[in-house]
Amino acid sequence: MAKGRMRYWKITSDELSGYTYDEKNLLNWEIKCVREPENEAHFIGVFMYRHGTAYDYESVRGICYFHNNIDRKELPTITSFLQGKFGGKDMEKGDRIFLKGSKEIFSAKDIASLAKEMESKFNMKAIISLEFEGITADALKAAGLPESKLLPIPT
Repeated sequence: MAKGRMRYWKITSDELSGYTYDEKNLLNWEIKCVREPENEAHFIGVFMYRHGTAYDYESVRGICYFHNNIDRKELPTITSFLQGKFGGKDMEKGDRIFLKGSKEIFSAKDIASLAKEMESKFNMKAIISLEFEGITADALKAAGLPESKLLPIPT
């Protein structure tokens, strides 16, 4: 089977804890934390791109998050929580906050742990997405990632 890009979605933190993928193949990840009731669209999305996230004309390395319908008074608490864990200089652009130079994480254990902490600290439900490149679907299946969570990326 050819190596390409594959995205897995709707993963819980408990499911992710059981995966054993090769971290070098994880291109990016996102933890979307949704507050009930879901139809009010209150959420925080924490994410990291292996090659950095676009900020104006530069690429910023480190953890980032975006927010939707979250009271601005909550943002310093979210930023402080993430900085306390990963460091980095906070930079804001629209609804996104970048922690430039923060510690980068790509292991299933670290991402699952962050998702569980976010759920607990901010009273939200976390759903995780992972995107891989340079690895086969068979190798990812052997690492514990189920085909039912695979969302193919057109080439």
